[in-house]
Amino acid sequence: MAFSYILCLEVLLVVLVLLVLNTIFRSSRTPSLPPGPKSLPLVGNILDMPSEREWLTFARWGETWGDICSVTVLGQPLIILNSAKVAIDMLDKKSAIYSDRPTLQMGGELVGWKNTMVLLPYGDRFRRYRRLFHRLIGNPASIQCFYPSEELEARRFLRRLLTTPGDLAAHVRKTAGAVILRISHGYEVKETNDPFVEIADKATNQFSLATAPGGYLVDLIPALRHLPLWFPGATFRRQAKEWSGTLLEMVDRPYAFVKQQMASGIAHLSFTSTLLEGKQLSEEEEFDLKWSAASLYSGAADTTVSAIYSFFLALTLHPEVLKKAQSEIDAVVGSERLPTFADRPRLPYMNALVLEVFRWHTVVPTAVPHRVMQDDIHEGHFIPKGALVIPNIWGFCHDPRVYRNPFEFNPERFLPSKGLTPEPDPREVCFGFGRRSCPGVHLADASVFISCAMTLAVFDISKCVENGAVIEPVHENTTGTISHPEPFKCAIKPRSAQAASLIRAEHS
Repeated sequence: MAFSYILCLEVLLVVLVLLVLNTIFRSSRTPSLPPGPKSLPLVGNILDMPSEREWLTFARWGETWGDICSVTVLGQPLIILNSAKVAIDMLDKKSAIYSDRPTLQMGGELVGWKNTMVLLPYGDRFRRYRRLFHRLIGNPASIQCFYPSEELEARRFLRRLLTTPGDLAAHVRKTAGAVILRISHGYEVKETNDPFVEIADKATNQFSLATAPGGYLVDLIPALRHLPLWFPGATFRRQAKEWSGTLLEMVDRPYAFVKQQMASGIAHLSFTSTLLEGKQLSEEEEFDLKWSAASLYSGAADTTVSAIYSFFLALTLHPEVLKKAQSEIDAVVGSERLPTFADRPRLPYMNALVLEVFRWHTVVPTAVPHRVMQDDIHEGHFIPKGALVIPNIWGFCHDPRVYRNPFEFNPERFLPSKGLTPEPDPREVCFGFGRRSCPGVHLADASVFISCAMTLAVFDISKCVENGAVIEPVHENTTGTISHPEPFKCAIKPRSAQAASLIRAEHS
């Protein structure tokens, strides 16, 4: 009996040793999360998370920890990507498992942006939205029917600049809103105090604030969303309620306008009217159409504003670029008319200038996070299901391994010269990745091109001089999901009396 008892203990001891050795052996072979800053117990890296301009912090982490690094915040893994190649390998080539969106408590759940394309979870509704977009604006050929509207609003932009050049930011915003409202809802904006433009500006600004990484504690502690409105510290709840009302107004009012115009037989061609024409929609189909149109409207308006505003900043700082672009336009188009889309194939420097605008000032510095749908191993790192993957797009566009002198504004980097290969097209990264890439990329590209080309044809842009002193603009980004250049001053003057006459002569 004693012998049996001792034998059992020995067998048990051997089993325990084997289990321990197996655990040690397996753990040594199991890939771990990508490296990153050392975390604290329970809270993880919550104290390391930046509260503003997070892309700069992420870039510094990349310099220390590599192209794939990670942090954990209250148990939630965040995977930061600091290489365009890595982002393409993960988010494009493995899009089947990297295309979901996280549940953002503030911007998505409480405010309601979860129903728009940008935050919509990956699934049937997302795929229906994508089909609607692809049908009407999914390629360069399909958006050509909207070129006349783009050119018309660009000409109106020139007239506003001629009249009040000091109101540049307001003119850029009005023009971007006018273009996208024509395309999304067939709506022609009023010259002053347009209600649809104002509500879109307000809603998109709120979206940027509500979805910025680390902006709201409720995104890290979801249970806080249940705090009553009157509770101390529930200011975010009251803010979310107000912002939700703004969003619903932005979605419902333009849609109601299109339906009223169609009932009266006077609706203009638009994304919404085309999809409504001759159809009796179900409740679900109407929801999809209304919110996909609002996604187009809200997604394009603020991003285009940022890109065109940064164009003026770049040309203020780089007069040599302005002169080269004007010389090309003068040679190809002449001085008797304004450039059109038909001229674009013969304006290589102007096209390179637009690419450099997209690269130099990254409109969406850190893309809205992708949520991983199943465990993955990438480059030896464990990427767990539910992890949030954040591409540092600003870092991609300023990566010295990809772009020579990345902080220099130089359109010629995209043109073949002196045996150098043109550098990568930034549109391949700055409009997102995989199945979450921006479906309005061709529309945005067209809007920026025509506004910039027409502007350079008739205006000079230079630094302001006040009281004999030159005002030096500084290129700084605002914090938010959509980042704008910080406000700056510049001088905008007609190139000649003939140019001013050409602006005035263009019909509305």
